[in-house]
Amino acid sequence: MSDQRSYFVRVDDRTFRATELTAGAWSTTEQHISPMMGLVVHAIDEHVAERSRASGARDQMVLSRLSVDILGVVGIDEFDLHVETIRPGRTVELLEAVVTWRGRAVVRARAWRVLAFDTSQIAGGAPEPMPHPDSISASDDPLLNLTWPGEFIASVEARYVESPEPGRGRAWLRSDVRLVAEEEVGPVADFLKLVDVSNGIAVRASPKEWLFPNLDLTLHLHRQPAGEWLGFDTEVMFGSSGQGLTSSVLHDADGPVGRVEQSLTIRPNG
Repeated sequence: MSDQRSYFVRVDDRTFRATELTAGAWSTTEQHISPMMGLVVHAIDEHVAERSRASGARDQMVLSRLSVDILGVVGIDEFDLHVETIRPGRTVELLEAVVTWRGRAVVRARAWRVLAFDTSQIAGGAPEPMPHPDSISASDDPLLNLTWPGEFIASVEARYVESPEPGRGRAWLRSDVRLVAEEEVGPVADFLKLVDVSNGIAVRASPKEWLFPNLDLTLHLHRQPAGEWLGFDTEVMFGSSGQGLTSSVLHDADGPVGRVEQSLTIRPNG
């Protein structure tokens, strides 16, 4: 994979164009929403940086929670992304990012940011780390690629800690595709460009027979992630009335960083 490839290209201050590398997984004519998660955080970072330049004050806040409602599909096309501060504050603040495609909102995200302090002396309570990605060999038959179509999944390297079972799996993912062409992005945005793959890590039923897309994504962080690898310790639950839930503990190479939850709508495929 070339580091010149990207998931998005900037058109102007608010407009981006998705590349073919965003295609899949439920439809190869639509964007996989995962790169969009990273782009939303990148746009929030830019909004905060511009505000800091205007005020002359250094920003000292970090991302604590990101909640995303997926209001519709997004084509592999141009779209707009706008960020505004909903609740300003000195120790906590709330920002909102809205993605608009063809005149309608398709993604609405809200991010809580909190003032950073050194709390290392009382840190604790996180789950056990997963085996380090360097200790795991890349599979000759990438399980993600066998299950899901589309250029986005094809752009991702997956290393499974062990073979997944229906509804249960642990895997490390990384992609050297740039989030936005010719732009540097922060470590959290780059990390989160893969976070929505959580629902595809350990499928409970074949997507050829059942549809189970996620309606949303809610991310909580207890520390800021860094590095190229994103680890998923994932469980998928299906209920008996068309509802489901995908839950993952997220890791970087140094250990757990938080959790992500996704509500699923389940129905037969065809």
